[in-house]
Amino acid sequence: MTTDTTTITRPRIFYGWLVVAAAFAVTFVGFGSAYTFSAFLEPLQHDFGASRGSVSLVFSIAGFLYFALGVVSGPLADRFGARPLAVTGMVVVAAGLAAASTARSLTEVYLAYGLGIGLGVGCAYVPAIGAVQRWFVKRRGFASGLAVSGIGLGTPAMPPIASLLIATFGWRGSYLVLAAVAIVLGGGISLLLENDPRDRGLGPDGDPPEAARAIKGAGTPVLEAVRSARFAGLYLSCLVCSFGAFVPFVHLVPYARDHGVASTSAVLLLGTIGVGSTAGRFLLGGLADRIGRDRSLIMVLLGMALAMAIWAISASAFALAGFAFVYGVFYGGWVAVLPAVVMDHFGGRNVSGIIGILYTSVAFGTLIGPSAAGFAYDATHSYTLPILISAAANVVAALIVAAPLLWSGTRTVSEAKS
Repeated sequence: MTTDTTTITRPRIFYGWLVVAAAFAVTFVGFGSAYTFSAFLEPLQHDFGASRGSVSLVFSIAGFLYFALGVVSGPLADRFGARPLAVTGMVVVAAGLAAASTARSLTEVYLAYGLGIGLGVGCAYVPAIGAVQRWFVKRRGFASGLAVSGIGLGTPAMPPIASLLIATFGWRGSYLVLAAVAIVLGGGISLLLENDPRDRGLGPDGDPPEAARAIKGAGTPVLEAVRSARFAGLYLSCLVCSFGAFVPFVHLVPYARDHGVASTSAVLLLGTIGVGSTAGRFLLGGLADRIGRDRSLIMVLLGMALAMAIWAISASAFALAGFAFVYGVFYGGWVAVLPAVVMDHFGGRNVSGIIGILYTSVAFGTLIGPSAAGFAYDATHSYTLPILISAAANVVAALIVAAPLLWSGTRTVSEAKS
């Protein structure tokens, strides 16, 4: 007589890490392509005889769209899965870059690059990041940081590559090469995305699937979440912060050139932001799991304000590199911690939809901030005012996040005394 026994073994590699890798590829290609724009700013300005403010508006349009579109792509991902949204997004990014290479006017660049990058990244980013949140609980901050570190690594890698490509093929040929990278790397690896660990008989962090049922079923309905005071605070904080958060990605290179820094060194400053950003996503994402993600969000906002203050008094390549690294660390922490905070407060059932609505706040700030900084420069021939406003905005954003924590702490002390 024989007895059949079934042995349940954990997979050698938890599939959640492959989901993280796919989200990493989406952020690397999508945001890396977006942040190459600073390398294209002067060639576009020269070829089309445009002002710095009007050229900066190209990035602002793209940034507005890729954050605003999350309000649509997030709920679609909750319903249909992240993979089809992400693959479609990478195809649209590639199409936009290819179309930009044929532009005959700045208006056509607005349409091709602005819409292509904006719609493509908007279609892919929130679904990819939302999927990661469901695969982890204990290491959610670290996993989220690892996923969005594609932005951090794309920032140092892509602009210097774009600068080299521009020197070799011109800006039109460079856009074609970047389009090929988007379709092959971004589109290919995003096929690994999956929404639910239960589909593979797993729970979050590789635990038994019963844990996945609890996570999947738990969560605040979208309408209830967006009506809550907690969501309102996060939304207002992101809105205020984002007015200045993306100014360095557009204007740091021309700022450095205005202060006598060589073009090759100026482009590398964006890479320095990326190096710092990668470190921030790893270190601060993991730190948030230990000290509390709300506290970490306040810390990174104040850190971004400090970095902006450094920028305001920096003129040499060395000082600007110091600013770029410090800013990158805290910016990377902000991007890593924010989705995990949303998951903590509102659960996993509708996390992509809630994150998508939250990111519309970032969309408005991104639309206005970089272009306003460019027009301020055109009017005053100085970046001092927009930099100081950006620093102040981050302080205000930190205070908004801190207010509920301070209020609850005050109430606890009052109740204890009574």
